[in-house]
Amino acid sequence: MFINFIKTALRATYRSKLTSLINLFGLATGMTAAIFIFLWVQNEVTVDDYQPDNIYRLSNTSNYKGKSFSSERTTMPLYLALPKDIPEVEKAVIMSPNRFSGITFNISNRQFAEKTSAWVDRNWFNMFAYSFVQGNAASFTNNPYSIVLSESKARKYFGSADAVGQLIKMDTVNYTVAGVVKDNPLNSSFQFDILLQYDSYLTGPRLKRASTDWNNANYIAFVQLRPDASKKMVEAKVSEIIKRNNSENDAIVSLDPLKQMYFQTGIDSALPQGSKKTTYIFTVLGILLLVTACINYVNLTTARASLRAKEVSIRKITGATKAQLFWQFIAESLTISVFALLIALGLVELLLPLFNTITEKNFWLPITSITMWQILLGTLAAAIVLNGIYPALLLSSFSPLNVFRGKSLLKVKDGSIRKALVVFQFFLSVLLITSAIVIYRQLHYIQSTNPGYNVSQVVSLSIPYTTYSKLNDKQRTAYFEAFRHELEVQPGITGVSTASGEIIDIGDANGAGDAIWDGKDTTYDERISRLEADANFKNVFSVQLKSGRWFTESPNEFGNVIINETAEAQFNMIKPLVGQRFIWRGDTGQVIGVVKDFHYKSMHNKIGPMIISYNNGQSYYYFAKIAAGNIPAELTRLAGVWGKFVPNEPFAYTFLDDSFNNLYKTDIKSSTLILVFCIVAVVIAALGLFALATFTAERRSKEISIRKVLGATVQQISLLLTKEFLVLVCMAIIIATPIAWWAMNKWLQDFAYRIVLTPWLLAIGGLVALLIAILSVGTQAVKAAMANPAAVLKAE
Repeated sequence: MFINFIKTALRATYRSKLTSLINLFGLATGMTAAIFIFLWVQNEVTVDDYQPDNIYRLSNTSNYKGKSFSSERTTMPLYLALPKDIPEVEKAVIMSPNRFSGITFNISNRQFAEKTSAWVDRNWFNMFAYSFVQGNAASFTNNPYSIVLSESKARKYFGSADAVGQLIKMDTVNYTVAGVVKDNPLNSSFQFDILLQYDSYLTGPRLKRASTDWNNANYIAFVQLRPDASKKMVEAKVSEIIKRNNSENDAIVSLDPLKQMYFQTGIDSALPQGSKKTTYIFTVLGILLLVTACINYVNLTTARASLRAKEVSIRKITGATKAQLFWQFIAESLTISVFALLIALGLVELLLPLFNTITEKNFWLPITSITMWQILLGTLAAAIVLNGIYPALLLSSFSPLNVFRGKSLLKVKDGSIRKALVVFQFFLSVLLITSAIVIYRQLHYIQSTNPGYNVSQVVSLSIPYTTYSKLNDKQRTAYFEAFRHELEVQPGITGVSTASGEIIDIGDANGAGDAIWDGKDTTYDERISRLEADANFKNVFSVQLKSGRWFTESPNEFGNVIINETAEAQFNMIKPLVGQRFIWRGDTGQVIGVVKDFHYKSMHNKIGPMIISYNNGQSYYYFAKIAAGNIPAELTRLAGVWGKFVPNEPFAYTFLDDSFNNLYKTDIKSSTLILVFCIVAVVIAALGLFALATFTAERRSKEISIRKVLGATVQQISLLLTKEFLVLVCMAIIIATPIAWWAMNKWLQDFAYRIVLTPWLLAIGGLVALLIAILSVGTQAVKAAMANPAAVLKAE
């Protein structure tokens, strides 16, 4: 019976070639988009699911004048006290990612600069799940100077040779490879390819100081609790330990479940963080794209129902039951859906590298993956249900009388249901088109708005700490001066500056308690950002002064500060402002100038009060502005300078305009995905409308011919055929526009500086959808209107 169903379904598919082709292409396109979305969503919602249960990260929240600040950083003595003083804690470990500077290895006189590394506790592998392919956890635990590599790093360093036992030199210390683990899963918070044991980092007096300093919060701690332990009770005990040893610390301790940590908000984490809101949005988007693709099948199948009335009637007369007819049409849906899924699989395989580039992930589709089959079979099942149920019920249950009346099994006009589905398709299209336009405009606004400085052709060089850490103050000063001079004498360099950070993303703000000025309001509690900059900083970055002056190279500048316009407005200092006393962390100087506000964070953040203090050339960030011309030649010269002063590290540089774009990497990824899915939704909706218009023109061909014989013009007939569909699209625009305004307004709230949602900006999405509808329907309407009526009517 089932085989007969499939044969009949294949014949029906072959007979309606255009309809089947449109169904296949539209459904395959929707499935492809849905599979990509569900791959990403599945990865997001399963982060760390493979790790053992009852593992928590320690975090703390402190309050200052009614404002709370959360941190994942904790102290070494607290970590040491956890398993000793709290019986509910079975295991405790600490870690510190090399988040900013990275590390450099020397392997057989070859240098490798790596950024995906971390220092971890000796018992790290006893708590977390890793799959060793070479070596074992015990070797790592027993040797302080051991290292564990991922498979990809082991191949990079040692090829096909056994990595265990190999030596890796870092600075002057040799580390032994204790093991090789499988590459990190995509759904892991610990995306580190290199793990080094903490005991080798904290050696001698340094380890002793760290183990007793309750104020040195530089570590991330994890604990594994007994299955019967109370999380709240453990949190209370940890808080009590902190208060007993550091009475000034009033922080509230929290235990964050490892498997929920990825979506935790309000905490600056060194580990990857995701957005639950974005995950929900893309989940709904994936479902809607699949639904809108299935709508084409439903609309075309139900629209052609009257053409299959004789077939169904004959089957009923010859003894076919309602259930048999139902399953016959479900088999047709299954056939189309399976073929569409096979096409979608080919498209997914073809487009997977592009998707990985956009998402910066490394998705793949192994045939043995349970996750892959869950996504594929789930998508197929959803398509069959959405495609099959209503058309099968309709086609298996109608009677000739109901067909003549245009009523379906659900006692609703079939045309009304099809119209509602068309409206839904274009509602989604308008929503996505408008969203894509608004997102593009916002990102263009960010990239075209003057941030208050110029980083064009400015190269950032960061001197590793290990290069100068062992020099005394006099040697260090001479080293930095020589390095700077060598940069300045290069022929293609127009300016050199040094600062404590990159201007595009200055570090976390400091508390207002660090600053003192005459007339300061005792209730002032805004956080103040600080940058150290030298005398050349203004010229290299083209920042503008509002009043006063910039620093000179005189040593007398030490302690002096320049404040931004926001600080001038908020500090309410005594006038005249220039020349007023200013103290920062005990260093006394005066305000010598006011700089115009510039965006030292992304435009998600509002510009806050900021002070710039004098830098006498001791910072490890150096910035070289390259003259217009042959940039590769200038980079070669810079590499030569680097090799002379930093011989043990590979040449590493970044262009600050690239770093500026990286601030909005997440926004760019989201906008790119929305643009792609917008195109998919529009293509699917346009295909469905095209097919319906084609069928309508075919069904009404005799009516059109008679109208032409009676004198109707091509324009009149075209309008007759198109106006019904255009009314539906206009309804979709009316419904979608206010929802798009609400959704985009919510999205824009994440930016402190944003565009204004004007009516014309929202109208563009509707106009684009209307134009697409006109092109889809109009071509068929004009074709039908221009047909020779004699050729159509002679059959009568």
